[in-house]
Amino acid sequence: MNSARSATLKSDAATTAERPVRAATGRWRSRLKGLAVPVAILLLLEVVVRIGWVQSYQMPAPSEIASTLADLADGALWKHIGASLVRVLSGFAIGAGLALVFAAWVGLSREAEAYLEPTFAGLRSIPSLAWVPLLLLWLGIGETSKIVLIAIGAFFPVYLNGVAAIRGIDRKLVEVGRMYRFSRRQMILHLFLPAALPGLLTGLRSGLSLAWMFLVAAELIAATKGLGYLLSDGRETSRPDIVLAAIIVLALLGKLTDGVLAMLEKRLLSWRDTFKGNN
Repeated sequence: MNSARSATLKSDAATTAERPVRAATGRWRSRLKGLAVPVAILLLLEVVVRIGWVQSYQMPAPSEIASTLADLADGALWKHIGASLVRVLSGFAIGAGLALVFAAWVGLSREAEAYLEPTFAGLRSIPSLAWVPLLLLWLGIGETSKIVLIAIGAFFPVYLNGVAAIRGIDRKLVEVGRMYRFSRRQMILHLFLPAALPGLLTGLRSGLSLAWMFLVAAELIAATKGLGYLLSDGRETSRPDIVLAAIIVLALLGKLTDGVLAMLEKRLLSWRDTFKGNN
């Protein structure tokens, strides 16, 4: 009897010790699966260009783009990356910060919604490039106009998701808070914020994605450095390899910054027991 119990305990201990290893193996398998499609596309493009189905002056081979990236990395690439990162992070911080404030105000107050929502709905429909001439007239071609344009791009997805997250809170939670006579501050900190957090984080990730898009719009128009300027320079000099290299760097930076928010989301929402999909 004791020997059977001891064997069971040892088996449970071994299973517990194996869980972190299995989790790490599963994460690596998931990452390798995520690389499968990009690698397949790169290999296909390399073959198509090398056999002449696509002309290299229209679509350079991936190996040529890699060579261009290496050359740029030895030169001004890091200057362009640094300038773009500063602009995106500054604009995103300003836009997302204001959006969270207004989302909380509108989400918690129907009177604020009546005053502000029609104006925000109209501003939201303005295309990004339509802001450029006005910002250049008001703020000039310096950094301020670029950061303001990026902030505008980041504002609306964060605002929309924030309002939707607050208005989507279960009414029963509010009734429980009132039953326990929570103050307004306690209601916000202990009920509204945890319940709205998934939607708020989704909005932040969407806002960061749009911030990168608005960055390119800003730097294509008026910039002397940055990845958008690098795109424009490649177009003007008929260098598709430089254009594609800049696009790849933008994609990698966008993925990296989104990955940081995804990690933050996973940590802050670790308490949730949600469906994660079938294998």
